[in-house]
Amino acid sequence: MASETLNAVRRGFYLDSVALMRVARAVSERPGIEEAALMMGTPANRDLMRDAGILSEEGEGAEPNDLVIAVRAADRSAAEAALAEAASHLDRPKVSGDATEWRPKTLRQAVKMAPDANLALISVPGDYAIAEARKAIGRGLHAMIFSDNVPVAAERALKEEARGKGLLVMGPDCGTAILGGVPLAFANAVPRGDIGIIGASGTGIQEVSCLIAQNGGGISHAIGVGGRDLSAAVGGITTLMAMDQLDADPATTSIVLISKPPAPAVAEQVVARIAESPKPYTVCFIGGGGQDLPGNATAAATLKDTAMLALGVTKETPADIAATSIGGRSVLGLFSGGTLCAEAQIVFRDGGEAVVSNAPVPNAGSDGAVGHRFLDLGSDEYTQGRPHPMIDPGVRDAPLAAALRDPAVGAVLLDIVIGYGAHADPAGHLATQLASQDRNETTVIASVTGTDSDPQKRSAQETVLRSAGVTVLPSNADAATYALACLRAAS
Repeated sequence: MASETLNAVRRGFYLDSVALMRVARAVSERPGIEEAALMMGTPANRDLMRDAGILSEEGEGAEPNDLVIAVRAADRSAAEAALAEAASHLDRPKVSGDATEWRPKTLRQAVKMAPDANLALISVPGDYAIAEARKAIGRGLHAMIFSDNVPVAAERALKEEARGKGLLVMGPDCGTAILGGVPLAFANAVPRGDIGIIGASGTGIQEVSCLIAQNGGGISHAIGVGGRDLSAAVGGITTLMAMDQLDADPATTSIVLISKPPAPAVAEQVVARIAESPKPYTVCFIGGGGQDLPGNATAAATLKDTAMLALGVTKETPADIAATSIGGRSVLGLFSGGTLCAEAQIVFRDGGEAVVSNAPVPNAGSDGAVGHRFLDLGSDEYTQGRPHPMIDPGVRDAPLAAALRDPAVGAVLLDIVIGYGAHADPAGHLATQLASQDRNETTVIASVTGTDSDPQKRSAQETVLRSAGVTVLPSNADAATYALACLRAAS
């Protein structure tokens, strides 16, 4: 029987992208649902839904200000029931106590409600994000732009405009920040402390801040800058401004900088600015290396190294877990965090193992003659028409099932990222998937990025994983190191 694709279009209806992803996840978990998405009807989003096979004729007629609810199901009744559930979520009032909570529909109304606010978090379709950010800047607000699909030239112009007013623009595509102890977007509950973080990677900030917390330290502020800030096209505008902010902050005594390798000219500016700082820096240009740093800066190869160096820990007790031989079979990495995927590649590269990946780092690729593959499942090719795997861990289900059936795969390497905005129980979801599969003697290795203060509670997630037969390591780098050890363990 052929699948049934149905769409419903709500004219002039807007809800932020994170809320839409949550509704899509709930709908996609219904029986008989093959794919589900709730997206604004921009041309780019319609392309995504069309490519995913979930756009009908009704959805094709949507305008950029319209919301498209799209489902593909095993039969029409399942599709209609899914559309009805999506509608019930969208129409459900938000209540606070006994009264319906009023939510402002414009930035102007929000400022009237909270006149003392100094930051706007913007999560609208990319076509509109710059306009909303410009409104925020005009009202004297810093802007954190969660939205992506923003032209790089528009990003540069906006950041230059904000710089002229002494305001930070974090993003676009800024998924994580912790400001004054307040976690924003995909962030974790970590204690206040004296280490400041500047990061062009959301999961990089999460992993480092959580490792610092787990080892007794705390964070003053973690400032996300967006993945393109250190490109030649943008010029590191927000990164350099964030360095000024943390230099001037008396609560910050040391600073961590996390990014993929910057453009050479931008790297020179950043390094020169570090040299002017009175504070020590730990610098992780993930996958880079060879960068000359001034005397007040230390280079770190991995996110784990970054956290330990920031804490002043130079010698650690290695994880005491005996490696299980995988008999020369390959390792498959299935990651929800692109930077965590890159970090694992670096561990393998430094261990003499080549990896094929869709999240390449310098000198960590191969000519395809190797069996090890690491996939960043948060990249666009895997999330078209569906939520990010941190929100919907089901993105990992199909490749995990295929790996467990493949006799050539000896180990599967996973990251579990928890915290605000993430799935309520990713470890439980994984445990359910593992219980339904024939493991084929495949070793499953994981780490949990998070803290015990997070809603999902890190130690509880680890307990669920261990009960499901997963080998759990203290960090992503440790998990990759253990996978290497399994490659080399005697049969």
